[in-house]
Amino acid sequence: MTTSHTSPQIPPKYLREDELNEECKKLLLTLPKERGWLFSHIYNYQGFWIAPRQLQAVRACQQQFLAQDSDIILVTFPKSGTTWLKALVFALVNRMNYPISGKNHPLLFKNPHDLVPFLELKLYVDGQLPDFSSYTSPRLLSTHLTYGSLPKSVQDSQNKLVYLCRNPRDTFISLFHFANILKIENMGISSIEEMLDLFCKGVSFYGPFWNHVLDYWKESMEKPKKVLFLMYEEMKEQPEIQLKRLAEFLECPFSIEEENCGVVDEILRICSFENLSNLEVNKNENLSTGEKNKAFFRRGEVGDWKNYFTTEMVEKLNHIIEQKFQGSGIRFLYI
Repeated sequence: MTTSHTSPQIPPKYLREDELNEECKKLLLTLPKERGWLFSHIYNYQGFWIAPRQLQAVRACQQQFLAQDSDIILVTFPKSGTTWLKALVFALVNRMNYPISGKNHPLLFKNPHDLVPFLELKLYVDGQLPDFSSYTSPRLLSTHLTYGSLPKSVQDSQNKLVYLCRNPRDTFISLFHFANILKIENMGISSIEEMLDLFCKGVSFYGPFWNHVLDYWKESMEKPKKVLFLMYEEMKEQPEIQLKRLAEFLECPFSIEEENCGVVDEILRICSFENLSNLEVNKNENLSTGEKNKAFFRRGEVGDWKNYFTTEMVEKLNHIIEQKFQGSGIRFLYI
């Protein structure tokens, strides 16, 4: 299958391999490695796959981050609706400070990734200790880390974890496009068939996909007050119901007055793909980590995989999905 290619851009900080510290360089020599989607190789650390500079940032985050009980941490496997989730939670939690109808709402001028920063992809990307003194409570943070690799303080505290899961077919297609936007010219893999082979082997950033999903699913079953497990497709199909569920979990439920005044609808409107993707900040500006904001607004549709998968590809991934999720209780919707 032939695909069109987007001209590569300068890679974000967390993907650059320069300036690795000596500890990280030595550790890389001991880790299993595989062909990368963006670079020549990615490495397996604590059971998931990451790029070299990510490894340095992850270790700094694990060693230094001190969670607070009031923290809200958003968790996703890459390309599972992260941008939308960040916008929704920011608008939800800050609706008293920033009225949704206000002309100066931060979402109108900043990308959701700048408002809810990644722990390991932004705050600890250079192995430095970030300054949290300007953060108000609750602190809104995000991560792609597997549950077992979260900083111990996150696992042990009373903070809230919100996990958004997307069906693996659309997740893969979104990953494929994003990788071809960010990858360095002449490095990494371009073929969708090659990428799917690696994805099915579990080799993708923060993969295997199924391990990532199942670990958080298990925690949500065992600790329902700590971990909320959301499905992307259900969020798209029943946005009002799922947003109210999210508000209840975060202990900031909507009042009857708010519902009557249309606050729920307004949050969904301002956070919609159509609204966010057409804002000037998301069309023409970049994140502080280097990516173009528009790279995070491709389509956001359920079922886009049908435009790319061959019958053989469907059968290949279906077999893996059935094998890995059998008996878990997780059911993926494909439209």
